[in-house]
Amino acid sequence: MSRSWLSDCVRDKLITFVLALVDQQAARPVVLPEQSASGYWFGGGNVVQDCDGSLLLVGRYRSGGDSRTGLQAGTRGRELALFSSNDGGRTFAKTFSWDKSALSTADSEVLSIEGACLYQESDELRLYVSSEKQWPYPHEIRDYQKPGAGIWSIDVLRGSTLGSLASSAVESVLVSSDPAHLHLKDPFVWDDTSGAAFRLGFCSHPFGWSSSNSGFARLDSGGIPVESIEHNVLSRGTTWDVAMTRATCILPVPQVGVFAERPYTLVFYCGGECVRQLEEHRTAVRRPRGYSCEELGGAAVYVDRDVSTSVRLSELKPLFVSPWGTGCSRYVDVLSTSEGCLATWQQSQADESQPLVRNAVTRRDVESLLA
Repeated sequence: MSRSWLSDCVRDKLITFVLALVDQQAARPVVLPEQSASGYWFGGGNVVQDCDGSLLLVGRYRSGGDSRTGLQAGTRGRELALFSSNDGGRTFAKTFSWDKSALSTADSEVLSIEGACLYQESDELRLYVSSEKQWPYPHEIRDYQKPGAGIWSIDVLRGSTLGSLASSAVESVLVSSDPAHLHLKDPFVWDDTSGAAFRLGFCSHPFGWSSSNSGFARLDSGGIPVESIEHNVLSRGTTWDVAMTRATCILPVPQVGVFAERPYTLVFYCGGECVRQLEEHRTAVRRPRGYSCEELGGAAVYVDRDVSTSVRLSELKPLFVSPWGTGCSRYVDVLSTSEGCLATWQQSQADESQPLVRNAVTRRDVESLLA
């Protein structure tokens, strides 16, 4: 398909719009990590609007550690937490939380809690959560499994109320035994208002943990079982995001201005140049390069609700880089309401911790940016 639909005018407006949403200087912390130190953060979730107009936020506390060595270097993802806000997302108060034991089952002990997303379907709340479980690798690659490490997969908890959600049983949704896509994690709702079957976005890693890739699964109306799965719907980039392209949020562009006649959809993603931090040459340009746990942020756009038409807005350089710490700016989520757009993401600080930060753009400003 020709990419002539992405004119310079459209591209410039979209870049201006996403930079207004993920504004590094305007952002303010809403949930702090356990410690103000490298390896500690809160995030990897999303915000939804409840039926009474309040906001619900889900994410996980990560408290030090190293995924290459299991739990030997720290507790890693220790707690999944749900917060609520009655002031439009300016402040959030913790409502419920789940530790590793609460998300474990008889045959799957949770080693680390990973990304999650909350979704409301009529009278049902669904909480999709990914975790690393103490499972052995498939026989043919068993020698590659590091001591203390497991396999990532995605589960769901359901409830008609927040209280029933808190005590819900854990149901498995996405599990893989394919070495090319062994680890599945970081779920989010892939909602581009296409009217298609419910789709759950995720990222995957091969058994060697050498890259992060974006995919989605089509689920039935009840949220499971899987009807089909696609592992690579947004290919990795060619420069700063050559090792990682992990989609985290889908945002249909408001149909105003030059976007009024055709549906455009934004994809926010985390990217990185390598899995482990590179040792830079002393004469090289100093810049954040993005690596595992310290990714940078980018965006792509597609038209007509067809992800195969995707074009990067961040082809050669990331769009979202924290001015502090490692430059990490990742796990972007954007909630669109009648009042405007609320963006949240993890942002590296001077101490290299990553609190969840937020920034709001009013509906009037959204329409002005896109007009």
